[in-house]
Amino acid sequence: MKNPWTKKNPFMSMWLSGANAAIGSARGRVAAESKRQANAMMTEGTKQMIDMWTGALTSPAKPKRKRNR
Repeated sequence: MKNPWTKKNPFMSMWLSGANAAIGSARGRVAAESKRQANAMMTEGTKQMIDMWTGALTSPAKPKRKRNR
């Protein structure tokens, strides 16, 4: 007598294939968004560092005067 637990189930196979596709798509989107955020943070950090180092080389900006009306 064959073991019923080892028999292939086509419905379970279709369900697992669909679940795997959905999870793979979500994982790809999360990875892409995290990469975009990491790139944005690195760009902002580099910009701040360059502004800090080059800010000492330039004269400080004069404050704008408010006009009285």
